[in-house]
Amino acid sequence: MVIEEPQEVTTPEADQSLQRLRDAKAFIFDMDGVLYRGTSPLPGVGNLFNALTIRGVPFLLATNNSMATPASYVQRMAGMGVEVEESRIQTSASATRDYLKGQLPEGAVIYPVGMPALGEQLFTGTSFNVASPDGDDSRHVDAVVVGLDLTFTYEKLRVASHYIRAGARFFATNADKTLPNETGVQPGAGSIVAAIAAASGIEPVIVGKPETLMMTTGAEILGVAPAETVMVGDRLDTDIAAGKRAGLMTALVLTGVTHREDLATSEILPDYVFADLPALLTAIVGTD
Repeated sequence: MVIEEPQEVTTPEADQSLQRLRDAKAFIFDMDGVLYRGTSPLPGVGNLFNALTIRGVPFLLATNNSMATPASYVQRMAGMGVEVEESRIQTSASATRDYLKGQLPEGAVIYPVGMPALGEQLFTGTSFNVASPDGDDSRHVDAVVVGLDLTFTYEKLRVASHYIRAGARFFATNADKTLPNETGVQPGAGSIVAAIAAASGIEPVIVGKPETLMMTTGAEILGVAPAETVMVGDRLDTDIAAGKRAGLMTALVLTGVTHREDLATSEILPDYVFADLPALLTAIVGTD
């Protein structure tokens, strides 16, 4: 059931659904398009986090972005007046690293395609080794890992596809085709992933949303069951799809990629729809 503008809904069914939201034991928030847009904070972030903290409801920030480390997100949120512990931030790069620990052997050789933060999260504190950037590594390259790369070139496309055709496994931190910025949208990691898939003839294993790994791991971090957790996102095809597939409640905010009219034609529908975070806060606090 999709509920819009919940403060105006008065049917018993709607009231019962809203009570389930208010009884949620934890929240997972997407970041870009939900908490901020580009470098600009969105309204209501601090008030919402304060309300959850006062009520003893834990929350996690989970982003498909692989271009920044959890530590840098702590600083970014602090600049918006919001204090968040590093342990409460999960990036698609950190989730990919944790996933690869169970997929690749000790000392595995990886060719990363992404910004420096991707490599930092893959190689710091692990036994993984970086492959030669020119495609001439004499070692067996175990994996190619792709995230959003603002300096992506034809040479990186050539090297990545070469390693994959030679037997390296192909992983993607996420497959977002676009991401929001201050003026609209820009190409996302999925655009680069698609190019490498076309050049290599191999489709990747995708770790980030809409896959469920970040959702189920997030619920474990928060110490609650998926059914007691709410995924708050701005994208139907990633945030909401991942939450629903993992068994979480899902809440869409219309401050990012998805617009209200998109709901009419989408096969993926959230449990709740809110114009923004203040509307979500109103629903959570009810008449408190």
